[in-house]
Amino acid sequence: MMDISLAVIGGTGVYKLADLQDVDTREIETGYGKPSGPVRIGTLLGQRVAFLARHGEGHSVPPHLINYRANLAALKQIGATRVLALNTVGGIGDEFGPRVLACPDQLIDYTWGRNSTIWEGTPAGGGGSDALHIDFGDPYTTMLRHKIIAAARVTGVSLVGHGCYGATQGPRLETKAEIARMKRDGCDLVGMTGMPEAALARELGLDYACLAIVANWAAGCGTGEEITMAEVLANVQAASNGLPELVAELARG
Repeated sequence: MMDISLAVIGGTGVYKLADLQDVDTREIETGYGKPSGPVRIGTLLGQRVAFLARHGEGHSVPPHLINYRANLAALKQIGATRVLALNTVGGIGDEFGPRVLACPDQLIDYTWGRNSTIWEGTPAGGGGSDALHIDFGDPYTTMLRHKIIAAARVTGVSLVGHGCYGATQGPRLETKAEIARMKRDGCDLVGMTGMPEAALARELGLDYACLAIVANWAAGCGTGEEITMAEVLANVQAASNGLPELVAELARG
């Protein structure tokens, strides 16, 4: 186990952590199989941080096939106690246009069929693990959220410190009617990877919070114009410019 407290999971368009130096690459096996890719451990502006690309470093794993359990278990194995999840999302609420960073405080899960618990049953003769009924009223760790918001303030990174993340199945994007329903439900953001990741982190005893990177307006929101993948990636890059400083400040706390 290494002396790494903070791990970052990168989403679409964030396949490496900018400015990470002296990188040690770890290929990790877990009791849940292999994670999406290697864990990169290095120094970020003087702070030791771990990074894992959720979709693989070549974006080879779609949202519904990600081994979320293995990803989080791998980070726990290297000693991480806090996880900052970067999620590339679409904006629904008026505050959440392209290039906005948000730290949501709630989520709604619309996914289905994913392996959403670390519990694997207790076979005859013993073994297995205990069923877990986690308290999930506040799905993101409150103290970690507060530290993210404080780190953004210290580093001058513009951040919306609230919002409701709606997790959809993917890999297709949503229809206008689906987004309209999500808006009625109270969702401000839409993404495909927020669950079961947040719940699994809670089961594993990891502090976990989301930093949502708004790449585009969701279907039927904003200008309503179609957006190209090139524009999505450009928006992610622009919104991510202050991430190294924010992550390093968070790692200090």
